[in-house]
Amino acid sequence: MHTLPPLPRIVIEPMVRRALEEDFGNGGDITTNLLVPATASAKLYFRARKTGVIAGMQAAQLTFELVDPEIEFIVLQGDGAHVKKGTTIATIEGPVRSMLMAERVALNFLGRMSGIATLTAKFVKTIATNKVRIAATRKTTPGLRAFEKRAVLNGGGYTHRQSLSDAIMVKDNHIALAGGIEKAVKTIMKYADHMIHVSIEVDTVEQFKKLIPYKPDVALLDNMSLADLKKCVRLNKGSGITLEASGGVNLRTVKAIAATGINVISIGALTHSVMNFDIGLDASE
Repeated sequence: MHTLPPLPRIVIEPMVRRALEEDFGNGGDITTNLLVPATASAKLYFRARKTGVIAGMQAAQLTFELVDPEIEFIVLQGDGAHVKKGTTIATIEGPVRSMLMAERVALNFLGRMSGIATLTAKFVKTIATNKVRIAATRKTTPGLRAFEKRAVLNGGGYTHRQSLSDAIMVKDNHIALAGGIEKAVKTIMKYADHMIHVSIEVDTVEQFKKLIPYKPDVALLDNMSLADLKKCVRLNKGSGITLEASGGVNLRTVKAIAATGINVISIGALTHSVMNFDIGLDASE
């Protein structure tokens, strides 16, 4: 697990506000306003209903703060914590109306991000080696990338590119539209800023051979067989190119892919196909 500082509030507050605005609609929580006295107060408990890794706590905490600063939010198991089923991960205390208004949005953040962190941790544990990195991709929920990428880090993975402007990644469509891999690589290597990392996607061993003399920072080996991955690893000796495998990666295949000797395995499913991690908000201790 990475030791991480909090995300800047200026980055995350708009995301939390949008989620609250979506949930409040035009009238707020009409059910709670009818049933709960304005003066009622209570203490509630967030509990993990599964075993896994917690993430999204910062978003949940900010959710309650924006709804009502009088709510006291106490974190017991923060982002990156490995918890067992039944563990109390946080408590909230304050006005009941405000807490119930914020409940679903906070749980949505916690559930999705903890699901991402838990799945990432499973992949990291499966490969059982520090020599290969498990990385996410840009296949994230629109508007939630900062939180979802952070959840991958909480699970022990790495984030890949945060945005299109972070690094140059030449993919198959770029190559096709640029007139071939050699033409694309020559153009990129000639004009790319010296501070920007360059990644080139290849689909075959022959394409990789053509790539080696240009020595990009990363070669993305897309949907290659185990045999072809091993060939690329052998060809790559001494070149210094980071080899990244992508495509067809799941918990059944990832260990064999890692054993080929590549450096990074990128997995879109970490963020685009994750199951929600079940967390409840209970009134009893």
